[in-house]
Amino acid sequence: MATTDKVRHEGQTTALVSMRALLPDLRPSERRIAQLFLSAPGATAELAIAQLADLSETSTTSVIRLCKRLGYKGFKDLRLDVLREVTRESYETAGMPAVPSDIDRSDSLENVIAKVCLAETLSISDTAKVLDTAALRSAADAVSAAARVDIFGVGASSVVGEDLQQKLVRIGRTALRWPDAHSAWTAAATLQPGNVAVALSHSGATVDTLEFIELAAAAGATTIAITNHATSPVAQAADIVLTTAARETGFRSAALGSRIAQLMVVDCLFIGVAQTDYDASMAAIRGTYATIQRLNQHRRESRRS
Repeated sequence: MATTDKVRHEGQTTALVSMRALLPDLRPSERRIAQLFLSAPGATAELAIAQLADLSETSTTSVIRLCKRLGYKGFKDLRLDVLREVTRESYETAGMPAVPSDIDRSDSLENVIAKVCLAETLSISDTAKVLDTAALRSAADAVSAAARVDIFGVGASSVVGEDLQQKLVRIGRTALRWPDAHSAWTAAATLQPGNVAVALSHSGATVDTLEFIELAAAAGATTIAITNHATSPVAQAADIVLTTAARETGFRSAALGSRIAQLMVVDCLFIGVAQTDYDASMAAIRGTYATIQRLNQHRRESRRS
């Protein structure tokens, strides 16, 4: 077992962020209600409870149950919170074109740019609100003290894992990123107390990633999960959970917003690690930069000669 106490997400989660995070765990009736809110939050929040129940083909009881699940006393409180969130988002995106959030096959490239920019801006903004600084501090301290850090993710999460690995190596940390499940599992089984395993999974339900973190925990390593769903299997298996709040669209669903949100968390984690030994980290960054510049200059001179 890992020695680090479990650190869970306790950020300032808003109603819509909570709905996105809980969506996989909701009952079908509750999920339909949540999807209405997520697709058109302002318009849905203006409905009476009976209208919402009818539109989502559920019942007022299901609406109330969702409210309770989200931590609200009743529907009125949920509506007010959603309307506040809509107002906040309108201020944050005031300079951006007003476009529907989902990407359609007939969209012009101008609309694609506007929609991607909107989704990624809000993904970063929401993640900043829900990212728990105590969990981030615990993760940075664990990575800073680790003799070895192993990183694994699948698909877009693998790309983010590579970014984290490169950043840590640049400040002199021993970090390994595993490109496939079998090598990741083998590596995880060889970890020891004092090592850290970082698992990245937007859904938190990727079986290969769950196996990796469970093997690492069984070997005694401290485990860190970066995921959009704090109640997911990967999050439940981890000692420390860093939660994103990515916006999804129907086009390549999680691969757009999740990557930018994960990259933000990785950047924060990296800076937290670097700050634990600021002088040494800055010296390493300057040294690696100078080495690359010198080698590039040598290569240019060799080509001219």
